[in-house]
Formats: sequence, C-alpha cells, structure tokens
Amino acid sequence: MRAESHMKKIYWIIIIGVVIVSGVIIMQVMKGSAPLEIYTEQAQVRDIIEVVSATGKIQPETELKLSSDVSGEITEMKVKEGDQVKKGDLLCRIKPDLYMSAIDRVSATVNTTKANLTTTKAQLDQAKANLANAETSFKRSQKLFEQAAVSQQEFEAAKAQYEASKANVAAMEANVNAGEYNIQSTQASLKEAATNLEKTFIYAPVDGTISKLSVEKGERVVGVSGMAGTEILRLANLNEMEVSVEVNENDIIKVHKNDTALIEVDAYMDKKFKGIVTEIANSSNSTGISIDQVTNFVVKIRMLRESYGYLINEKNPVPFRPGMSASVDIQTTRAYKVMSVPIQAVTTRNNDSLETAQGNDEDRQVTVKNDNTEKQNKKEETKITELIFVLENGVAKQKEIKTGIQDNDYIEIKSGIRKGDEIISGPYSAVSKSLKEGTKIKKVRKEDLYKTEK
Repeated sequence: MRAESHMKKIYWIIIIGVVIVSGVIIMQVMKGSAPLEIYTEQAQVRDIIEVVSATGKIQPETELKLSSDVSGEITEMKVKEGDQVKKGDLLCRIKPDLYMSAIDRVSATVNTTKANLTTTKAQLDQAKANLANAETSFKRSQKLFEQAAVSQQEFEAAKAQYEASKANVAAMEANVNAGEYNIQSTQASLKEAATNLEKTFIYAPVDGTISKLSVEKGERVVGVSGMAGTEILRLANLNEMEVSVEVNENDIIKVHKNDTALIEVDAYMDKKFKGIVTEIANSSNSTGISIDQVTNFVVKIRMLRESYGYLINEKNPVPFRPGMSASVDIQTTRAYKVMSVPIQAVTTRNNDSLETAQGNDEDRQVTVKNDNTEKQNKKEETKITELIFVLENGVAKQKEIKTGIQDNDYIEIKSGIRKGDEIISGPYSAVSKSLKEGTKIKKVRKEDLYKTEK
C-alpha cells in the first residue's frame, strides 16, 4: 500500500510539471504573436535647414604678438593682462645701458673720422701746392732743354718730380673720398645705435587689450635680429571675436564662406549667438596614424556683435575672452516647404531582407547562363535601400523612399510618401530591426510606450 501511494504522488508531480511547462510555452507563443507596440507621427511639410556641428575655441580676429627688436632685461612693465591701451602708449622698457654706451662709442668714432678727414684735406692742399711748383719747374726745364741750356739728366729729373706730384695729389684726393665715405658709415652706425636705444621703449602699435603677458619685470628677453625673439605680450582687439573650429573631412565640402552659424558658448548657458563663416582652410589638420588618422579642416566664424551687444555693460565691457569653449551649428543648405518625417523613422534594408519581407523568395534566384558561368560573379552586389514604415489597417507597410537634406530632428523625403501618411517613428529598435512588411502593430502614445519600457 505504501509503495502504491508513493507511485501516485510521483504520478501527480509529473502531471503538474507537464501542465506548468505547457502553460509557459503557450504564454510565450501568445506573447510572440502579440502586436508590436509603436508610436507614429504624420508626414508634414516643413522647412529643413541642414547643419554641420563642430566645437572649438573663441579667439580675437586680430591678435598681435609683440617681441623686442633688441635683447636685454625688462626694467619697466607698464601694463598687466586685461588693460586696454591706445596706439602709442608705452608698454614696457628694456635696460638701455648697453645701447647708450654704443651711442657714445660710435659718436667718438664719427668725431675721429671727421678729424682724419680734415687732416687729409690739408694734406691734399699741400700736395696740390707741391704739384704747382713741380709743374712750373718742369715747364721751365723743358724750354731750357729745347735750347740745350740744361742736360738731359736735369730735364728728366724735373719731369719725374712733376709726375710724382701728380700721383701724390691723386692719392690724396682718393684719401679724402675714403674719409667722406668713412664718415657716412660711422654716421649710419650712430643712427643705428640711436634706433636700438629707441627700441628699448616698447609702444602699442594699435588700440587694443592686453590679452596675454608672457614676461615680467626683471626677466630677460632675446631680440628678433636673425632669430625668433622672446614674446613679451599679446595685444588683441576683443571687440571683434571669432570661433575657430575643426570640421571633419566628410562635412567640410558642405561648408562655404558666408554661411550663417549659431554659436553656443559654455560660459553663457541657454544663449545663442549668430556668426558668419569667414575662413575655410585649404590644408587639413591630421591627427593619428594609418587607418586611425582623423582629418579635419579649420573653419573660422566671426561672431556678429549685434547678437551679443546686450551683454556689454560697464562692469562687463568684454563678454568673451580668448580660449572660451564654444560649439557651432553651421547652416549649410536650406530647403523650404518640403515633405519631411522624423529622422529616426528612416531605416535601411539590403536587397535580400527587403525581398524576403515582400515574400518574393523565388524571384531572388539568380539565373546564370551556362556559357558565362565562369565569367560572371556568383555574388550579387548588395544594394542598400532606404525605406520607412507606414501604419495601414493595423499592420506595417514599408515604403521605399528617396531622402534629401536633414536637420537635427527631421529629414526631407523627396519621394515615396504623401502628406498626412501615418509614419511609424519609434521605438528605434522596432524601426531598425523588428518591423517588416505586414507586421501586426499596436499604436500607443510615445510617453506611454517609454513609461512601460522603463
């Protein structure tokens, strides 16, 4: 009896287990055949503005890097970062001692050269007097020689004396010319020394703001003569600012000069400023190596003052400072009153999946002529097709489309749908993978769908 009772218990345990497993299987089958929950939006006519987004830094349109033409120690620094200066204002001074000594030394050389020239001119006058005497003596000897009153030797001696006097005058005249040239040279050296002394005073070449101070009083700087000089400070016009961004090579072909841009500055949350593209680099900035190399092009966008003028006041005369982070949306192409749908509603399928969804398995067979079997490729090129799904009578209907430009939210549809079509917009996982031609669907509100998923 006990054995029989034990067998009955085992029997009922098996039956209960089978019932539970069967129930689970039935529930899974029923769940799998349940309609797919989605939400929809209607296709509408909109204005689409295509944008290229990028990030970068704010910088002045005009910024001068000031270096010294002469080397030395900074003895005076008249400005600090943020100061506004006018053209001609003294910015700093370099120790002038060496250059003052150079002026004294060259001035002495000039005076010495002038004195030497005076002496040479006196010697020239004396040489000319000696030449006159020698010429008179020579002419007299020549007449007497013709009259046979003097010997050949006396005549030749008088002639030699005359020729030597002529050569001496010519030499002295050359010395006078050389002395004059020496004076011009030393005077030029004196002028150069005076100019170097003037260069120890650094003045502002234009109106602007001191945007960066690279050295302090007491530091030494190297002049720019024949080398890269030490940068002393930067002078910028902060009334005209620009954003320098890097645009990827895939997007740079869309950007053109004078394109409008919307600018967001991290320091001013929830505010947008307007700008215009002024420069597009012809050469790229490449980073990385081999296949990981990233190619970008620098684009500069002028910030339009009228778009941020309301930020300027006495306490904040310069709202933007060099180095601030900013992001830009460059508006490249516009399309007005075009058919559009949400971007996430557009998906792609390849030939095989598209034909499978349409139930044309037999049509997918490729017939290859026997005589060309070895010549033809056995694999067909896979073609990617753009499409969207439309809700019709509780099922999904796929529509092949042709797209145009897009903004951050919507994409232009050039063909394939009509205004008012109920487009399946989400969830994205359903649009991109699950939906097929004829899939049973259930329309729900967007907020309810994501609340349920959460």
